[in-house]
Amino acid sequence: MNSMSLIVRLTKRALLMGVSSLLVLPLSGCLTTQTTNAGEVGVTRQQFVLVSSQEVDASAQKAYAQVLAKASAEGKLNRNPQEVTRVRAVARRLIAQTGAFRADAPNWKWEVNVLTSPELNAWCMAGGKIAVYTALLEKLNLTDDELAAVMGHEIAHALREHTRERVSQQMATNLGLNILSAGLGLSAGVSDLAGQVLNVTVALPYSREHETEADRIGVELAARAGYNPRAAISLWQKMEQVGGGAPPELLSTHPSPERRMQDLEVYSQRVFPLYEQARKRSQ
Repeated sequence: MNSMSLIVRLTKRALLMGVSSLLVLPLSGCLTTQTTNAGEVGVTRQQFVLVSSQEVDASAQKAYAQVLAKASAEGKLNRNPQEVTRVRAVARRLIAQTGAFRADAPNWKWEVNVLTSPELNAWCMAGGKIAVYTALLEKLNLTDDELAAVMGHEIAHALREHTRERVSQQMATNLGLNILSAGLGLSAGVSDLAGQVLNVTVALPYSREHETEADRIGVELAARAGYNPRAAISLWQKMEQVGGGAPPELLSTHPSPERRMQDLEVYSQRVFPLYEQARKRSQ
């Protein structure tokens, strides 16, 4: 490629990134919502949305049913009754506390299942569809407090409707890219590259922000349910130790371990009185 062609391509990419940002920013100013109460941890960020909760929840329900059907067909759904009982017991206590963040959440159609997998992972789809992988329980030898930390974190993603937010961001980005690609006469290759750049510079930072919010809300849910919120620190330490050279899926988009531990120290301490109150009530 000659130098002139390179300059033209780089100029188009820079223009695409800049103008696309201008298209998305006005939308973000008028289509924002706050999906949860702030809680003791003070999560108050306004969120950009383009799609309804009902649409996302319906899609999540279909996707979850497909996951369970596949796992069942492969003999990987709820194979160990003791593990299933334990996971669902912890989930019930956490779900009972979700009303602190949103009044409708305790009445969601929650589902909790255990999937046999060597992957260190757990997730909660929109609307309260939870899956915990057996590797988390067996490889990490989790205490109930640590199990509550990881499940509280995943439940927090659903409470904050992070899936809905990410879908909305992608819709806005795709809209901007399509308009700009047509207007500038860019090739598909350049447009795809610009999309990748935007994903790294816009989507990834939001994803890390989501993870931090889930950490903070998760420790509060755990504390309110009578689980020691400081277990979140030992949980993530275990996750790092078994991750080796590549972090487990649960850690893949989070800020540095040092920053995470510092944040968890601060917020677990902030909600510790809630844990002490919950323990007193249970005695």
